[in-house]
Amino acid sequence: MMLRTDHPANRKHPSGGRLNLLLSYGGWRETPAVEQLAQLLGPLGIRSVTADSGEQAAEIIRELTIHIAIVDLAIPLHRDEHARPGGGRILKLLRRLQPAPPTVIVRPPQPANRESVRGLSEALREGAFAVVDRPVDLEMMLEIMRRVLIRHYAGHWPDA
Repeated sequence: MMLRTDHPANRKHPSGGRLNLLLSYGGWRETPAVEQLAQLLGPLGIRSVTADSGEQAAEIIRELTIHIAIVDLAIPLHRDEHARPGGGRILKLLRRLQPAPPTVIVRPPQPANRESVRGLSEALREGAFAVVDRPVDLEMMLEIMRRVLIRHYAGHWPDA
């Protein structure tokens, strides 16, 4: 899908981007796909804001309009504490927004097919746009982003 750069909805907004993307990262890889995704999408006018904890994601959600969110369920709740995951808290905060942004959930590999299907069904019932198992495939994530733009924003950048 190509977005026309001369369309008024595709011009840069004063905030520095046309679309705000929240990327949460649970620290499961040296060079995560979220960093690569941010580098690829930046030149298109997508402002990627990365959170490395649930509390940091909450701050970002309070300060910035989020158009799309990628939530790693394994993200720690607090920066210095890796015992408690904070992905569930981020999902609850995002669901309270009006309108709630399309959300892509990144989850750890599932030990059994039955648990995988149950978790997938639950996430989709809760409003997730897509559920991705780690390790994240960059091309698949780009395709999901393309589908989000088509389905939720009719192929145009949302109003900032």
